Amino acid sequence: MLGVFSREVAEPPEELVTAGSRTPSPKTRASELVNRFVSGAAAAAGVVSLQLGSSGHLAYSHAGGSPFRPRLFAVKDDIFCLFEGIFDNLGSLIQYYGLSKYSNEVLLLIEAYKALRDRAPYTANSMLGHLSGNFAFVLFDRATSTVLVASDPDGKVPMFWGITADGSLAFADDVKILKGSCGKSLAPFPQGCFYSNTLGGLKSYEHPKNKVTATLADEEEICGATFKVEGTSAYVTATF
Repeated sequence: MLGVFSREVAEPPEELVTAGSRTPSPKTRASELVNRFVSGAAAAAGVVSLQLGSSGHLAYSHAGGSPFRPRLFAVKDDIFCLFEGIFDNLGSLIQYYGLSKYSNEVLLLIEAYKALRDRAPYTANSMLGHLSGNFAFVLFDRATSTVLVASDPDGKVPMFWGITADGSLAFADDVKILKGSCGKSLAPFPQGCFYSNTLGGLKSYEHPKNKVTATLADEEEICGATFKVEGTSAYVTATF
């Protein structure tokens, strides 16, 4: 899956900017990244692609997907969400948010986000901390131009992010999607964390009091940086 957001919507983290500047390498514009993904996925198994006006682009394909980590997509009330994975506690979450028993993970996420947006002082840490399972998602609220991206605490569903040649912030579940388009401005998304352009940038919802920092990688590494939650023992895990 792929989510790309213009710089006017989502300001790229300084750590990714620094990683790309330290070891310059080829990049492409966001439009080229999207076109490459769409053409490749269409040839393999079809693709769903959605332009979000000037704000960005969302796309996904079932190609290479796993039955244990299904990819889902939904739009409701001008909120768009790409989801990969499974909630272990979906039933209890459905009851908590008062949804139909036939609701799936991506519809649940949209309703959970609406509660976060509309029911102050409900926090992102509270909302995301209720989610149990293996997951990663990219959500965009067009009404407020809000981006919300998160990964599960164990990093069982991989997520990567990077910066394109025109400064757009891109997210994908496969590093190969972003490789060649984001240069060294590329990193695994830290597990147990969320990024939002309106909720304070990159933060750990698993350890909300701990700061998230980045370490620059060696020049031979595919990714230019690795993020770590201070005070925890393990770095972000990623499979290339």
